[in-house]
Amino acid sequence: MDSLQLHALLHPHLCASSSSPSLRQLRFPLPLIRNSRNRNFRLFSAHNGGAASQDGPFAFEEKVVSSPKDDRGLVLARETDDFGYLVGFRLIPESGLEELMSVQHAIAEEDSSSDLAKKPGIKDTGEEEAETRVSHNIIFVTAEAAPYSKTGGLADVCGSLPIALAARGHRVMVVTPRYIHGTSQDAKFAGAVDLEQRTKVSCFGGAQEVGFFHEYREGVDWVFVDHPSFHRPGNPYGDKFGTFGDNQFRFTLLSHAACEAPLVLPLGGFTYGEKCLFLANDWHASLVPVLLAAKYRPHGVYRDARSILVIHNIAHQGVEPAITYSSLGLPTEWYGALEWVFPTWARTHALDTGEAVNFLKGAVVTADRIVTVSKGYSWEITTSEGGNGLHELLNGRKSILSGITNGIDVTEWDPSCDKHIAFNYSADDLSGKAKCKYALQKELGLPVRSDCPLIGFIGRLDYQKGIDLIRLAMPELMEADVQFVMLGSGNPIYEDWMRATESVYRDKFRGWVGFNVPISHKITAGCDILLMPSAFEPCGLNQLYAMRYGTIPVVHETGGLRDTVHNFSPYTEDSKAESTGWTFSPLTKESMLTALRYAIQTYNEHKSSWEGLMLRGMTKDYTWVNAATQYEQIIEWAFIDPPYC
Repeated sequence: MDSLQLHALLHPHLCASSSSPSLRQLRFPLPLIRNSRNRNFRLFSAHNGGAASQDGPFAFEEKVVSSPKDDRGLVLARETDDFGYLVGFRLIPESGLEELMSVQHAIAEEDSSSDLAKKPGIKDTGEEEAETRVSHNIIFVTAEAAPYSKTGGLADVCGSLPIALAARGHRVMVVTPRYIHGTSQDAKFAGAVDLEQRTKVSCFGGAQEVGFFHEYREGVDWVFVDHPSFHRPGNPYGDKFGTFGDNQFRFTLLSHAACEAPLVLPLGGFTYGEKCLFLANDWHASLVPVLLAAKYRPHGVYRDARSILVIHNIAHQGVEPAITYSSLGLPTEWYGALEWVFPTWARTHALDTGEAVNFLKGAVVTADRIVTVSKGYSWEITTSEGGNGLHELLNGRKSILSGITNGIDVTEWDPSCDKHIAFNYSADDLSGKAKCKYALQKELGLPVRSDCPLIGFIGRLDYQKGIDLIRLAMPELMEADVQFVMLGSGNPIYEDWMRATESVYRDKFRGWVGFNVPISHKITAGCDILLMPSAFEPCGLNQLYAMRYGTIPVVHETGGLRDTVHNFSPYTEDSKAESTGWTFSPLTKESMLTALRYAIQTYNEHKSSWEGLMLRGMTKDYTWVNAATQYEQIIEWAFIDPPYC
């Protein structure tokens, strides 16, 4: 091999012909050849000896070239003859690596700047904007949406998720009733304009006329269905005398109106059209998937539409007597979709056949996909304990059942700028946390003690939230050096218990009957521990608020609580790195008190571990952007398959 051939072999990038690939064309990673035993390069040449050897038809002649450096070279390509046999390698020794690396670095910088300019999610100013792969027309159908109407977590989801999806390039409409209560709350609809578009829907023995009001806010079309049945005092579902007796009628109207809205409302100059995605939330909107399949598609309408059922709480299913089916505006042959038969033990008397219609069941068997508000809850509803009678049907549709943890509004719940708390603070400066505790103790009339763990509870006063467990454990818990604060309303029995407990433990317990937004923020910021012993919790938001404010949650291991709170153990490194609080199971007084004692002991004796828990919780990302990204994936899956019904 002469010097010219050797030069060409070692430096092909310097003498490549016009037909040879350039470095820009070689976009695959090039492996390094290293021989650590000596510092000699080995060059191989091959020749056909006329007879096959044990290594094949070719014998390799090895020539050793001394090298003062480490035996390293870059393989560019293999050399083969006309028959495909290996005859050599194209190598670059270490002496040529620096030149190659400088060329590749220049190319990489050029490509990265070019890609940055072309990438749709990046502006020239460096500001990152939302990016989505395919935009869709998305229709949320819900009984409540914050800030217009709210009784629980459903309103938070339907008030925040649409905005997050719209920010990612989708066209989003939210259809919800226009509740007029005759109070100051009606001012929330002041920005909504009457579209003067009256639509008649056929149900309940006649043509029911509904109107539409519209407000465009934060990139979302907020559409409010107007009908006299939504104009009454109380909340969306009832008043002080109990649940409204015509809720089936009211939410049947909502479902019919929601199906008509994309077809008849020229929002922004044009309608949403037939190719859209309906997100039906809970039983109140569960007729939407059934209407698409039974009323519209047989006539060629909404053939390209899809529907997703979002289950926020499977305990509420919209069950009414079977005789009411004829009033729902559905064909008689679709009765089986809503048919529901109570088991014998649940019937009221011996002659009761148990026949009923179940709105949520109708959506379960007709929706294209089903989503719950946490991964843990998506599993729980397929069990006999958590499915409330629908577990067998949900097991049958397990392949299209998903769980997505809710996000939180990080603009409203931000300790660094929260206007409701006495002092602001952040993960970088926790000094304001102790000041918030001082201010809360002073406002509630508790002894001001920084060394005493302050435990909080915020929620409805009913069985689901574990109030019975707190009642049983309170005498034993009050024996410890702790303080306890409760905020909530609900069952009058529990409200009276809170008042009585405060009178017994004047220096340790405070109970605030009712719900007050500023006080809920102050308790979240001022407490050291937040207790959530819920019997079941589809997602739960208070534990997310608590972690963002550096308050450590102690929760029952169920539903979304299991997904979002990671149990702390001082004996494992993985636990120390991921833990954000304490979980307990089973749902007993003893297991709850054990978890609380661990938390109290850590607070008193292991300050560094406690601060680590606070910081990990405060830096967790539970924004709606994450949830919106996962919903986009579910939507894409829904459109990949043909309509289920």
